[in-house]
Amino acid sequence: MSAWVDQMFRAQQSMSGGVVRRSIDDVMQYGALDEIIARAQENGWHVIETGDQIVVLCHPGSMQIFC
Repeated sequence: MSAWVDQMFRAQQSMSGGVVRRSIDDVMQYGALDEIIARAQENGWHVIETGDQIVVLCHPGSMQIFC
């Protein structure tokens, strides 16, 4: 796991069940999308790409998208 991804998942929001987001450009620059997805899957979390952001929902609960 890269230091960049480790730092992302050590963020307070990640550790408290919140939401962590990073720009797609940054994720691609660090070649980290596969790592982010793998780490989220290990925890039962969700990863979403929306607009120019990669968003990680740092909780294992169900997810609904309303619109």
